[in-house]
Amino acid sequence: MKKKKLEGLIVFGMLAALMVLCLLSGGGEEAKPLSYGEFWQMAENGGVAEVTMGDGENWHVLLGDGQKAVTPNPRAEDGKERLLRLGVTVREQGQSPVPGLMFLGLLLCGVLLLTRGRKGAAGMAKYAAVQADERIPDVTFRDVAVSPQTLQSMRDLVGFLREPERFATCGARPPKGVMLYGPPGTGKTLLARALAGEAKAPFFAMSGADFVQVYVGVGASRVRELFRKARKAGGGVIFIDEIDAIGKKRDSGNDEREQTLNALLTEMSGFSGGDKIMVVAATNRLDTLDAALLREGRFDRRIEVSLPDREERLRILQVHARNKPLAPDACLETVAAQTALFSGAQLETLLNEAAIRAARAGCQAIAMEHLQQAFFAITAGEDRPRQFSEAEKRITAYHEAGHALLTHILQPEARLTRVSIIPTSRGAAGYSMHVQPDKLLHTRQELIAMMAVALGGRLAEEMLLGKDNVTTGAANDLEKVREISRCMAEEWAMGETGDVKSDRAALEEEARRLGKDVLTRCRAGLDALAKALTARESLDGDTAARILDAQKGL
Repeated sequence: MKKKKLEGLIVFGMLAALMVLCLLSGGGEEAKPLSYGEFWQMAENGGVAEVTMGDGENWHVLLGDGQKAVTPNPRAEDGKERLLRLGVTVREQGQSPVPGLMFLGLLLCGVLLLTRGRKGAAGMAKYAAVQADERIPDVTFRDVAVSPQTLQSMRDLVGFLREPERFATCGARPPKGVMLYGPPGTGKTLLARALAGEAKAPFFAMSGADFVQVYVGVGASRVRELFRKARKAGGGVIFIDEIDAIGKKRDSGNDEREQTLNALLTEMSGFSGGDKIMVVAATNRLDTLDAALLREGRFDRRIEVSLPDREERLRILQVHARNKPLAPDACLETVAAQTALFSGAQLETLLNEAAIRAARAGCQAIAMEHLQQAFFAITAGEDRPRQFSEAEKRITAYHEAGHALLTHILQPEARLTRVSIIPTSRGAAGYSMHVQPDKLLHTRQELIAMMAVALGGRLAEEMLLGKDNVTTGAANDLEKVREISRCMAEEWAMGETGDVKSDRAALEEEARRLGKDVLTRCRAGLDALAKALTARESLDGDTAARILDAQKGL
């Protein structure tokens, strides 16, 4: 009994000390509230001297006249850059020791309480669940560039959130769950935020990993708490990112992940369209999810968010370029054309990298040169010039010339953009880069041509040095050839015999013969391009194409 009283006194004393610390740290000069619009108007007029940013709800502002103010934190990625361009001093908010002490004190209190058996994992789960963001996002569909079909599917969901009664009169059942699936970086999270912003609905966002904990029952408790919050708010969009963490196909076990998934399924079965709640989840691997998640009445609407085509890439670039100064020669159409298979996240990274290079060069706007430098840095790596022997230089020149020549002859629809023998930060001794057209389907002959292009470097080395003296520079090329031949034999049934091993060997040999025949016939072009690369080290695609076209046999 005395031990329990002592523990109670310790807990009470620690909590009292924490309260005193909080009161002592809360003093200071009262700050003037500023609306978000007023703040930017003052910043653009030179009325803001300094801004302190942090993860809190507000930015702390020091005005030009010495007054202190606060303005809402928009949590926008370009806020800091915009302020720096206006000449405003920006500081990152340092961490106060009080939250750390509070955390330590609460942790010790929790340990004491747990040892007495008064609180279990469910109490911890309730505390963690309330950390979900529930504000109405300021992002709308105007800020998203996806395919028209995907966007129309998302627009249909806005009506279910705004006016569920209108659909109920016609007997329509609004979807309870929406599954966004597609490659990484295609904007699934942004689409979910835009849905909530367009519908003016609270946005409750959590990751699937947030539900998975050591203690059994924690994840299930968090799921129930998340739905309780949504009901209390009168509805909204519940977004679960990376749902694979809890939604993979179940086995015979009964672990924490399965309990969490069962809780999610139960909650989704327990609300109706009148609750104005819509659950949106995102995944990169739809095929790994449990069948119970995807059945009717759960995540019964599936929307694919695929890699953007050329027009969509242009719109994505235009969205991300709104707050970036572009020079007159900066052509986003050209960038969109050469970035086939880029995701939206990669396109945003490209523009940001170009802005960094422009600022590094002391330019006031992003020029086409900066965009091209950013493109090559992302796709091939940064150039890392180094001293190497004339023999290595000549071998590398023939290797890259072999790739470029076969691309020019066998893939005329793929435009050469650059051929270089300058080593890169990714370990490549050089590279030959070309832009593939946007295509969903490839013929057998096109795939054979792709393998021949990949083998072009090794074949050119053999012609120059002989088979016994080829180098290790073709390692990545050979891996690409093996993957294409595997898919052709195993997945696309493009072999002759049906035996995977022999078909792969036959397909690779066919590609090898094709590449060797072209290089032998066009040896003059190979020599001319290798000579130009040895002298200049880097050629743009148009120059390389002119050198090849000037030779007989091409």
